[in-house]
Amino acid sequence: MSGYHLWYKIWPDHQPKTLDYPKTPAFEAVETSAKRYPDKAAVIYYGKRISYRELWESILAFAGYLSNAGIKKGDRVAIYLPNCPQFVIAYYGIMRANAIAVTIDPMLNAEGLKQLVNDNESKAIVLMDAAVPLIDKIKEETTLENIIVTTPGDYLPENPEIPVPSSLLMTTDACIGNQSWKEIMLGKNTAPDVEVSSDDAAVLLYTSGTTGERKGALHTHSGIYVNALRANYSLAMAPSSVHLAILPFFHVTGMHFCMTAPVYGGGTMVILSRWDRETAIQAIEKYHCSHWINISTMVVDMLSDTGIDGRDLSSLMVVGGGGAPLPKAIGEKLQSMNINYVEGYGLTEAGSGTHINPLNRPKLQCLGIPSFDVDTKIIHPETGEEMPQGKSGELIMTTQSVFREYWNKPEETAKAFINIDGRSWLRTGDLAYMDEEGYFHMVDRLKRMINRAGFKVWPAAIEGEYYRHPAIKEACIIGTPDPRVGEEVKVCIVLKEGYAGKITTEEVKAWGKKRFAGHEYPRVIEFVEKLPKSASGKILWRVLQAEEFKIDHK
Repeated sequence: MSGYHLWYKIWPDHQPKTLDYPKTPAFEAVETSAKRYPDKAAVIYYGKRISYRELWESILAFAGYLSNAGIKKGDRVAIYLPNCPQFVIAYYGIMRANAIAVTIDPMLNAEGLKQLVNDNESKAIVLMDAAVPLIDKIKEETTLENIIVTTPGDYLPENPEIPVPSSLLMTTDACIGNQSWKEIMLGKNTAPDVEVSSDDAAVLLYTSGTTGERKGALHTHSGIYVNALRANYSLAMAPSSVHLAILPFFHVTGMHFCMTAPVYGGGTMVILSRWDRETAIQAIEKYHCSHWINISTMVVDMLSDTGIDGRDLSSLMVVGGGGAPLPKAIGEKLQSMNINYVEGYGLTEAGSGTHINPLNRPKLQCLGIPSFDVDTKIIHPETGEEMPQGKSGELIMTTQSVFREYWNKPEETAKAFINIDGRSWLRTGDLAYMDEEGYFHMVDRLKRMINRAGFKVWPAAIEGEYYRHPAIKEACIIGTPDPRVGEEVKVCIVLKEGYAGKITTEEVKAWGKKRFAGHEYPRVIEFVEKLPKSASGKILWRVLQAEEFKIDHK
C-alpha cells in the first residue's frame, strides 16, 4: 500500500500500519501454540478442558485417518457441525491431511447440503449424530464416500460447569454403519507428510455472491493467517485472552475472530454450541472471558436480562461484532457499563475484519477504518470513478486476504473484481461513504439481499421454491424491520384461485421451515391480492421493499 490515506489520521499510535505474515501452512499455528503452551486449555467446552497438546495430537490423529482413508492433497472434506471441539479438530486436521476444508452451515437442509457437497465433490463429511437421518436421504446422490459421525457426548463433561442445551444431551445409535469419531481418536493413525505451502488452497466457504446462487469462495493458508493476525493485533488479543466463542465457526467472522485468531495467539476458546443468554453470562463470569465477538442480536438479548446489572461482566475487555449494526441505545447501555462496542465489516470473499473501529476511538453504527494492509476506495458503481470524501458509492478493496476464486466459476470470479490503475480491486456490492476522519459508513446495498442477524439471505435463491406450493400463484421475498434480528425474512404471497381462507400463514411458515436453513426461511407471511409489476410483467420487489421500510424507492 502506498500514498496517503485519510484514516491514518486516527490510526492507533501503538499499532503499525502493516504486518508481516507467516509463510507456513495454517495448521502450523496450532503446532506452535502446542509447543509454547502444551498444558494450557485451548478449549473449554461446558467445563471440558482440552489442552493445546491434546488438541494438536487430535488434529494429527484425524489427519492420519483421512490420509489412510484415501484423502489426498487438494481433496475436499466437508464439516457440517455446530461449534464444538470436533469442528476445531476437523478444520485443522483436514488441512494437515493436505486437503481443503469445506465449512457448511449445519442448519442447511438436505437439498442445500447435497448441492454444496456435489458442487465441490467432497469425498468425506463430518457431522453430528442427529444429522445422520438427513445425510442418509441424500448420500447416494452425492460424491461422499466417507461419513464420519460424532456426538456432543464425545466431549461433554460428566459434570458440566455451565448449563448444557437439552439438544446436546440427546444420544442416538447413528454411528452404527458409519465411521465413529471416537474410534478415530482412539486409533493409531499417523499423519501424512506435509505437502502444502502457504500459497495452497485451505478452506472453501460458501457465499451467495451477488446473484443469490451459492458459490464457494476458495481461500489459501496464507489468507487464514492474514485474518488471524489482523484480529489479534486490532483487538488486543494475547496468550492470556479468553474468548467466548459462540459465533458460528463455519461463517467467516466466527471462524477467524473466535477460532483461528485465538489459536494463533495461544488463547483459550470457551466454546458454546448454541446461543443461550444465561449460559453465556455464566461462561463470562466463570471463565473470566476477555473477548466476545458476537452479532448484535446476542447483545440485545443479553442486556434484556432484568438482572444484568447485578452480573459480573468486568472481565470483558473487548466486545464487538459485525454483520448488523448495534442499536444506538444498546451501545449506550454498554458504555454505561464501561464497555465500548467495537463494530467491524468484512465479507466471505475478503475475509473477516477488513474494516474495524479502533479500540480507542470506536464509533457506533460505523464500519470502522480499513484494517492492516487493506486499501479501500469508494467508486461510482457504474463508471468506476472514485468518489470524493463524504459521497456515497460502491465500497471496493484490495488486500492479501481476498479469496482466490469462486470454485469452478471463472466468469463469476472475474465479475467480482474491477481493475483500476493496474490494480485488481474486489467489488463488495455495498454502498458506503467515508467521513471526514476516514471512518466508513454503510448506506445501502447494490445487490438484493436481506441481512438477518448478520447472516445473508438471498431472495433469488429461495423465492422460486414457493412456486412449487400447490396453493401459491406468486411470491416475493423481502426484508422487514425487526428489533431483534435487524431484518426478518418476509414473503408476500398471491394465492391461486379457490385457496383463499383454506391455508394459513402458519402452514406456509412451517412449509418454508422444512426447506430452508434456519436463518433463511420466512417467518413473516403476508397474503396479498396482487404484487406490483412492471409493464413487462416483472415483479417489482424494490417497491415492496421500499414500502416495508417506508423509504422512497425512486
